[in-house]
Amino acid sequence: MKVERAMGLFTTDSGKNSPRSSLRRKQVALLIETSNEYARGLLNGIRAFARERRLWSIYLNEYSRDNTDLTWLQGWRGDGIIARIENEKTARYILDAGLPTVDLSAFRIIPSLPYIETDDRAIAQLAAEHFLERGFKNFAFYGDSRFPWSKQRGTYFEERLAANHYSCHTFISKQSSEKVSRVSERNKLIRWLQSLPKPIGIMACYDSRGQQLLEACRFAEIAVPDEIAVIGVDNDELLCELADPPLTSIQSNAVRTGYLAAELLERMMSGADIGGEARLIEPLGIQVRMSTDVLAVEDKLVSEAVRFIREHSHEDIQVKDVLSELSISRRMLDSRFKKALGRTPHEEIIAVKVKAIKKLLVETKLSLASIAEITGFKHTEYMSVVFMRATGIRPGQYREENRLST
Repeated sequence: MKVERAMGLFTTDSGKNSPRSSLRRKQVALLIETSNEYARGLLNGIRAFARERRLWSIYLNEYSRDNTDLTWLQGWRGDGIIARIENEKTARYILDAGLPTVDLSAFRIIPSLPYIETDDRAIAQLAAEHFLERGFKNFAFYGDSRFPWSKQRGTYFEERLAANHYSCHTFISKQSSEKVSRVSERNKLIRWLQSLPKPIGIMACYDSRGQQLLEACRFAEIAVPDEIAVIGVDNDELLCELADPPLTSIQSNAVRTGYLAAELLERMMSGADIGGEARLIEPLGIQVRMSTDVLAVEDKLVSEAVRFIREHSHEDIQVKDVLSELSISRRMLDSRFKKALGRTPHEEIIAVKVKAIKKLLVETKLSLASIAEITGFKHTEYMSVVFMRATGIRPGQYREENRLST
């Protein structure tokens, strides 16, 4: 018996099991990089599925995004593959293998394969709304020329802003693909940042680019988040916390994506005809850190009102409480909110509470009654009504669709 270990997963090749036995272990290869947070999330989701079934043997090698060396697969005889197919060499191997395969890449090099991917439109919209809620009127996107999903995120970010009659500045990095030095790329980035109107909110296509933005701001002595606010994608906690200041990031649901990919592959290996089925997984939310911890509005009273609402969002807060705190009339507060942020104080209270509910639904197993109490609702039924009005679905359905079922 041969056993290999990588990333907490085990590979077992055993001649004791008959290939015709329905209970034999299915040999599954994972062509997924182990070098970044999103990919490790995918692996964790696959691991959760494999542990439930106990009839999978995982074949995995240490892998990077740019890796095209597949010699470790020589001699492997398997039943299925889950892969991030991002180059022609990997695509050729998949086609030659002729095995049931689920693709986890937005490249879509083999369109006939089923694939599961993060919802780039939802990610970009979340980033745009994060900045819009904070009152920004200037926006930019920092992309990576190597990846189609980077282009998609930039396009969707621009579309969401255009719906609010805002334009978007764009800078596309070519550092890795054209072997440009880190210092040269940073200098180009600094010149671009210095040319932008301020204050400005910038979406980086993923966390590594977000970290580079913050580095460039530091070298250029540009104040973050007061002049430039930055949001990344994938919420690589170590990378985000090492950034200076810590990087706000959108948390993709990679674990669920990996789990569903494994579930889909199991169906295919059992004979189901899936075809080119596609499924997009929405992000979990935003982990707010110092890089966007600012309200870009000139009206200090509105800024104080928003801060008061967020600090007391866990209470049964009403607009009258905000009025009492600031000694202002309802009409005047509504008018100034609308002018500065495009929404009313009541809408801000609901938005903050709904975000908190979403986070608790996905990240905890608390009952709806407990969540209602934590988020300042006296009655669970009213919380559910508010949540459904804001999202279009019930809290229980949202939990089911956005967390890993184990």
